[in-house]
Amino acid sequence: MAPEASDGFVTSPYVEGLTQRALTYLEIGYPVHLAGFAGTGKTTLAFHIAAKLGRPVILIHGDDEFASSDLVGRHSGYRKQRLIDNFIHSVLKTEESMNITWMDNRLTMACKDGYTLIYDEFTRSRPEANNALLSILEEKILNLPKMSQGGESYLEVHPEFRALFTSNPEEYAGVHKTQDALLDRLITISLGHFDRPTEVQITRAK
Repeated sequence: MAPEASDGFVTSPYVEGLTQRALTYLEIGYPVHLAGFAGTGKTTLAFHIAAKLGRPVILIHGDDEFASSDLVGRHSGYRKQRLIDNFIHSVLKTEESMNITWMDNRLTMACKDGYTLIYDEFTRSRPEANNALLSILEEKILNLPKMSQGGESYLEVHPEFRALFTSNPEEYAGVHKTQDALLDRLITISLGHFDRPTEVQITRAK
């Protein structure tokens, strides 16, 4: 997707200050984590920041049912091919081959094509589902199962790949405590209430 601001989107010096702070980190390759309680505009701000980067955006919503394959990709079946050669009437030759079909999921697509990833409420996914992010954010390598497309065991992350994460506080229902190794790889910006001028503008816009 290519995010665009809606008619009701409000910008202010406060909002642009947060945006520029996040862009400073993103432009040199650090992933940004917007943390705060509900209603602080984390997701809206993430889209606003992503739009400033000018790259296509892939959105993932955290989910307790996620496994790593829901982010990276999975085996989605088999492709069978049969060739019958009866060019010589008295000779019949038959060849069969079967290949595993692999389907990339959104995280792999973002890493491969250099898109901006927005992982909304990523702490709603179980920590083990997010393990693939560790090597992506540190070594810039995505480890792939052997049955992946082309049979490669890893994928080098595109240099234009950028990542934005959002999360609610741990005491919220359905939120998991994420691994320290992942949090250490993120630049966390804590969001609270907007300043008064921004709140006034938002109220007027609504």
